[in-house]
Amino acid sequence: MRCLIIAAGRGSRLSHLFPLKPLIPVAGKALLEWVMTGAAAAGIDDFVVVSGYRSEEIERFVADLARKRNLAAAVVFNPDWEKENGFSVLAAREALKSEFVLLMADHLFDVGILNALLDAPVSKGQVMLAVDSRVHGHPHADLDDVTRVNVSAGRIVDIGKKIPVYNAFDTGIFRCPPALFAALEESVDRGDFSLSGGIRVLAEKRNALALDSGGRFWIDVDDERALKLAEGFFAAGRP
Repeated sequence: MRCLIIAAGRGSRLSHLFPLKPLIPVAGKALLEWVMTGAAAAGIDDFVVVSGYRSEEIERFVADLARKRNLAAAVVFNPDWEKENGFSVLAAREALKSEFVLLMADHLFDVGILNALLDAPVSKGQVMLAVDSRVHGHPHADLDDVTRVNVSAGRIVDIGKKIPVYNAFDTGIFRCPPALFAALEESVDRGDFSLSGGIRVLAEKRNALALDSGGRFWIDVDDERALKLAEGFFAAGRP
């Protein structure tokens, strides 16, 4: 199985600390390296990375890391990188003809979440998202920015940053069918250019599943507070 990683954004909230968000160092390794090595620990050795802002630097980094770690890796440029993340997923369409894992370059995670996702039963055409049901008193989720998910009987009913009814958070760790690309195109036609829009289309067809992360560690490194928390976790040898 290939792994798609979205690393196209600028990361404006952390740009005063480091010019290129996917390469921000955390406990001695870049965010993107943590994500790629986490996926490799789950048995994945073939990567597609979508670049955008300062793409040449991302290309060099990925090529160097692939050589160092003995991984296969290709970089795809998204010319619409300043738009919503659905465009970054669509940019990789030609490189992904079968089921794939989808990760974000700024989401760090316990590899146990990905292992559980890969082991879970999924039917053809279904997407599965690892979610976190700790919506009350979460130790580090940014409640103003986290993507919310409404789950019922293991299926995603709704997803988005502003949905009023929810019982889980999106961890940014997906197992995707190629059908996601058609769903994203349908979402774009509706005027929603986000990845969540594509997931919502699949949810309407009862093809979007949720798997609880079981309280395992994950964090969206989107501001200084999250960066410090991630640094503390990984510097201490966790997760």
